[in-house]
Amino acid sequence: MTPSPVAPSTAAPSSTPPAPSEFRETANLKDVFFDFDKYDIRASDATVLDANAAWLKSNDNLVLIEGHCDERGTNEYNLALGERRAKATMNYLVGQGVQANRITIISYGKERPTCTEHSEGCWAKNRRAHFLVKAR
Repeated sequence: MTPSPVAPSTAAPSSTPPAPSEFRETANLKDVFFDFDKYDIRASDATVLDANAAWLKSNDNLVLIEGHCDERGTNEYNLALGERRAKATMNYLVGQGVQANRITIISYGKERPTCTEHSEGCWAKNRRAHFLVKAR
């Protein structure tokens, strides 16, 4: 049985957030990655987030931040960890001046890996926050 992803949440609950299916990929926003069992923003990824924040501040798109984990751990644990990763990423962007009401977060835990090999190199690629955008 595949668990459902954690429901999307926004920093401003005044309106219903768009459905994740309404968001699209953009080459302008780069993923950030996390250490095993962690959700703090690493120094090397802060630079990536600074560039993401600059791009987001230069336009009016909504952004969906997906939190992802590697395959280790239970579904429930990984859904919670993915949400903490998405929230940490959102908080960093808000700290850089991106309006919180433009950001929606969702966790997919370990259910949407980018790499399916069973190795540390592969797992590291799956521990990420991924960005999608939607025009307002």
